[in-house]
Amino acid sequence: MASASRKRVAIACQGGGSHTSFTAGVLQGLLRDLPDDVEVVALSGTSGGGLCATLAWEGFLRKDPGQAADRLGAFWSAMAATEILDQLFNQALMGMMSLRDLMVLPEVSPYHLPTWGEEKFRDILNEYFDFETLRELARRPGAPGLQVGAVEVLSGQFDLFTGPELCVECLLASAAIPELFRAVTVPGRGVYWDGLFSQNPPIHDLVEHVVDEIWVIQINSSACGRIPTETHEILDRRNALSGNLSMVQELRFIEAINRGLANGSLTSSRYRPIWVGRIALNRELNYRSKLDRRSEWLDELRQYGQTKWRLFAKERESRVHAKPYTARAPSLPSE
Repeated sequence: MASASRKRVAIACQGGGSHTSFTAGVLQGLLRDLPDDVEVVALSGTSGGGLCATLAWEGFLRKDPGQAADRLGAFWSAMAATEILDQLFNQALMGMMSLRDLMVLPEVSPYHLPTWGEEKFRDILNEYFDFETLRELARRPGAPGLQVGAVEVLSGQFDLFTGPELCVECLLASAAIPELFRAVTVPGRGVYWDGLFSQNPPIHDLVEHVVDEIWVIQINSSACGRIPTETHEILDRRNALSGNLSMVQELRFIEAINRGLANGSLTSSRYRPIWVGRIALNRELNYRSKLDRRSEWLDELRQYGQTKWRLFAKERESRVHAKPYTARAPSLPSE
């Protein structure tokens, strides 16, 4: 049983293709060096963020965070383009994306392409997750929560898949980028696309876990150094802004709860003040690099994530020790 002095923390992981290797690095650092005053009670994520959140969640679920940190690294190594044919495909994709910066390219439906990439992805997920066992563990009293976001294509409904219902199709659905993958049928639920079109990442539902803090691992940069003028720059900035839209709305919900509790307009016992901290990638990267699966690129992002975790943990420790705990304190700076 957790000590009463420990803070109940939920971790929300934004999705963003290969950039989410940064998230894996943050979670590796967190799993290996979690502050003593923290109890992680829930994780959420979308797309690649959902994959990382699920790997970390399994570590807390099995009470073996060290192994989960190792598996995060191994998973992203498995996702890298290391085989010859995969490397050639990655190079071809990067070449096509470079041409996109110069001219308009014809659109190719994923329904007109071979499915070997999707099949390989499914095989990797089945190798890394024992879904039946995880569903059983998730139903135990006191088990940490999991929320993985996706959007139902036909109804437009934003859905969350939770630990007790987790299956390989749930993770495939959350990561099914429409331009690259066919929509994924989740048995008993519907037909889904990438969760980037829904809650990226799911945040406001984490309140149901009665949390003191929410840590957001942010992939898409909030700020831009200059006005985009070239077509590809405009597209990249538009993608970043659309990726952050739901996150901003979700965080405003948390801010509204804190304001209501502070001014007395919200008195429900369901809510408590929540402090939000962000761990942001905060580098101006283009859309092309979100699709790049070179091993050295994924490793660089993961190492950067570990560095940002250490900075975040140090800043949080200073805040906790410097003054009385308050949810109304501003979020940590993203650098």
